[in-house]
Amino acid sequence: MERPETVAIVGVGLIGGSIGMALRARGLADLVVGIGRDRERLDEGIRLGAIDVATTDPGQGVKEADVVVVCTPVTRIADDVLAAAESAPEGVLITDAGSTKRGIVEAIERHPHGCASFVGGHPIAGSERKGVEHADQDLFEGRACVLTPTANTPPDRLRRARSFWKMLGCRVIEVSPAEHDEALAMTSHLPHAVAAALAGAVPVETLAMAAGAYRDGTRVAGSDASLWAGIFRENCAPLLRAMAAFRERLADFEAALAGGDDAAIIAWWEAARSRRTCYDSLNRTRAIES
Repeated sequence: MERPETVAIVGVGLIGGSIGMALRARGLADLVVGIGRDRERLDEGIRLGAIDVATTDPGQGVKEADVVVVCTPVTRIADDVLAAAESAPEGVLITDAGSTKRGIVEAIERHPHGCASFVGGHPIAGSERKGVEHADQDLFEGRACVLTPTANTPPDRLRRARSFWKMLGCRVIEVSPAEHDEALAMTSHLPHAVAAALAGAVPVETLAMAAGAYRDGTRVAGSDASLWAGIFRENCAPLLRAMAAFRERLADFEAALAGGDDAAIIAWWEAARSRRTCYDSLNRTRAIES
């Protein structure tokens, strides 16, 4: 991909701000335009170095863009992509950072005019914090970005999307929108729901005795509730299947515990330990390769 002259970011929060910082720090674009609804928040993005200029007029913000990255909540992404496509130049690449994909892609592709400029994307990066004040220029370094092309995705846009996310430091993975949503239901959406359930199940009077296990297990329960409500709704069916699988694992433990079956408890734990060891090994391999 040729170095883009202008990149427009719709939604300058943690993810959008981190994209802007990475582009500016690495000299990957001549101009980074921030687009949003709150002028004060956009001015904060300029002050922090996440964007060069800002506007609350989406059409004005994308009219000269070579690349548009939509980083708004998942319930708004499809509309924001289609709006950007109406005003952006014909050769623009539009991608996004939404953590659900099937509903977004289907909404865009069933639009009467479709959007040949769009390649669905999801950088697997972030934290429980929100806002451009928590943006980090190295947020995407070594992290996966999942692209979700379909049969309707133009090959040239897919090539450019791969190149764009790689420029930010991402490892690119390509799967279908449905495969993405099934995987993220298990690896992200379910863990967030479980963290919130654990945080809410522990009585306040016992928190003085809570230590690392509670802290680590509930960290993401500090995330924005409205953001996650939208993600849960958008990925409802895959998340329900993930919850059913999780309940089965808990039921196995409950049965072993109620029956006083130490061997079954140990086997249950060792299976989980092995899966976590596999995850750690993958991360070490990626760190060495990077």
